[in-house]
Amino acid sequence: MLLSETGQFSTCYAHDRRAFRLRQERVGLGLVLAFAFLVVPAWASDYWFSAILIPFLILSLAGLGLNLLTGYAGQLSLGSAAFMAVGAFAAYNFQLRIEGLPFLVSLALGGLVAALAGVVFGLPSLRIKGFYLIVSTLAAQFLVQWGLTKFGWFSNFNPSGVITAPPLTILGQDLSSPAGRYLLTLLVVTALFFLAGRIVRSDLGRNWMAVRDMDSAAAVIGIPVARSKLLAFAVSSFYCGVAGSLWAFTYLGTVEPHGFDLNRSFQVLFIIIIGGMGSILGNFLGAAFIVLLPLLLSNLGGSLLAGVIDQGHIENLQKILFGLLIILFLIREPDGLASLWRSLRARARVWPLRA
Repeated sequence: MLLSETGQFSTCYAHDRRAFRLRQERVGLGLVLAFAFLVVPAWASDYWFSAILIPFLILSLAGLGLNLLTGYAGQLSLGSAAFMAVGAFAAYNFQLRIEGLPFLVSLALGGLVAALAGVVFGLPSLRIKGFYLIVSTLAAQFLVQWGLTKFGWFSNFNPSGVITAPPLTILGQDLSSPAGRYLLTLLVVTALFFLAGRIVRSDLGRNWMAVRDMDSAAAVIGIPVARSKLLAFAVSSFYCGVAGSLWAFTYLGTVEPHGFDLNRSFQVLFIIIIGGMGSILGNFLGAAFIVLLPLLLSNLGGSLLAGVIDQGHIENLQKILFGLLIILFLIREPDGLASLWRSLRARARVWPLRA
């Protein structure tokens, strides 16, 4: 049996709380990380780094931020891109105005500023929920974008409102190459995903899930509902802020406020819906679906329909087909790709005893 638990015993409560309780799972995770950190940088091309791997990792992190808020805490939001923008512009200003500040510190400070913004726009969640909360967070999307465009100080008075990536230097190492930007992004994303795993298994994570299931019952048993909701907005916005900084500095290299528009928020929302809400792994699966499928459709459309249909019509057909695939997938598996993974994992635990 592939995932047999025979001979593996938990000797303390900390072992029971591990995300990967089986030795096979921990070995598999170690192999995946070794492949990502050691093999991929030596094998992948610049195109793979710049067009596929880096956006995949960053969108996974942004999806995780929204998933902590919506999937675990049950608070609906359409302002993910706004908090990404806050984090990106805050990190840019910290780098610009504090000489010698390490880039990773700027990322963390940008995330903290986004967390403060998340708390401010999360205050309505103490009184409203559901559709009305979505409208409240949607206001954040437009207000943040307007403020970053209106006040030139945020972009160092650039006439076009564009910010440019600072030098990507960590411990004296220049990481401006595609492989270096990939390794930097992978390091940050890996650390934050491990941190998220610890958070959702902590008391705070259990409080979030209790509030998500029924906030009135959570209040009755003594869970601080208001504090739990605001912490959910803060942690979620921190993750989105760091993702926004990486999107601006390690992926695009330059970005304007309109680069974090409502379409970006919907893209992050689709990631957690397709990947599976309330799942850490689902954010990777959803981001892979969002990043890789359009590229696959584009390549197939270009090779099969080139010269037969106008290029503009091919792009529209690709969007229509992409939307139809999302709808069909959600009808077939409404709990997302993470549910399929859990089914395969359950079968692997008893294979070959049962098909």
